[in-house]
Amino acid sequence: MHDHRKLGRELDLFDTDPLIGAGLPYWLPDGATVRHTLEEYIRAAERRAGYQHVYSPVLGKRELYEISGHWAHYNDDMYPPMDVGGEQVVLRPSLCPGHAVIYRSRSHSYRELPLRIAELGAMYRSELSGVLGGLTRVRAIQLNDAHIFCTLDQVADEVADALALIGSAYRAMGITAARYRLSLPGATGKYVAAPDMWSRASKLLREVLDGAGLSYQAVEGEAAFYGPKIDVQVADHAGRESTLSTVQVDFYQPERFDLHYIGPDGGKHRPVMVHRSIIGSVERAVAHLIEHHGGAFPAWLAPSQIAVLPISAAERAAADDLRDRCIDAGLRARVIGPESGSLSARVRETRLTPYQFILGPAETSNDEVSVRLRDGRRLPTQPTTTAIAHIRTLTAHHNTHLWTD
Repeated sequence: MHDHRKLGRELDLFDTDPLIGAGLPYWLPDGATVRHTLEEYIRAAERRAGYQHVYSPVLGKRELYEISGHWAHYNDDMYPPMDVGGEQVVLRPSLCPGHAVIYRSRSHSYRELPLRIAELGAMYRSELSGVLGGLTRVRAIQLNDAHIFCTLDQVADEVADALALIGSAYRAMGITAARYRLSLPGATGKYVAAPDMWSRASKLLREVLDGAGLSYQAVEGEAAFYGPKIDVQVADHAGRESTLSTVQVDFYQPERFDLHYIGPDGGKHRPVMVHRSIIGSVERAVAHLIEHHGGAFPAWLAPSQIAVLPISAAERAAADDLRDRCIDAGLRARVIGPESGSLSARVRETRLTPYQFILGPAETSNDEVSVRLRDGRRLPTQPTTTAIAHIRTLTAHHNTHLWTD
């Protein structure tokens, strides 16, 4: 069993400092590499799925969140307003109001729908000190967020496609969902009072879950204030569940922001807003990956993918050249030379690195490499170009296998 807080610090992935503040971790170089690689993976997956990426400000006028409903229903989790230039501005607790404004900044035809807007952006939650810990509960969150503006007839397909993207991402990350939860409003809580809206949205989500053949549990009291959602739950080493990914149907904010599109009849029609997050917050995703894999990340995600181990100082120049060839091929490699200890000690030191390239006199003279895999397998000596190309193919396809024949 692994605790990401302990292991993340041991592996130099992230840390905290009282001078920065509770719930505000900083990322060290190896952790930043994992984060950047995960972010680039999801951006590429979204581009393939037809999403357009935007940037929206982390500050917004209080009025923006009054219109969205956050101020009335969510202000306990928001930071106090700041007086700037005679206006009150707040750190955003969510990206959806900004995306709604981006949508309404241009006129849209039904031919453009569904319009998918995505952003990997920071948002801020005023969490109590007692619940903060590691990367799972933080005050500054980097969220993989997106909002799909579509017609009512398109909602089911968009929700189903979002669930498929979540499944694909989980396979690439080598993790599994503990369960799917249909999160509904409770008897108490700050929920928008619109029974018909809740009924319509809940019915749509149930139909998609049933159509996908996914087993799920309906749980009251876990919905967003503006609508029901599908939560994809993951479990930690102690069996505690948390929400990693979500898909939500929202009829409320399109009305609040007076969003519309021009239909085939030439008239104005109200779009539906589907909120979805494939990997949720980057912080929580990385925390789960650390614990699930014990720091032995899938090769495409590992901070260092190849450890080049020259047997002696005589092979050092060749090792440096091999590292550069790996980097030129788009792989992350580093040389661990004999100055760091015996070969066996260096093999142990790099035990979490997916691939170890061992160079002796024979390999150097023949432009070959002896490959050791993280799982202990030793492969036959092979041409260097062959080994690099094979690893490049596996990592480019986000394959969770270390080697394939």
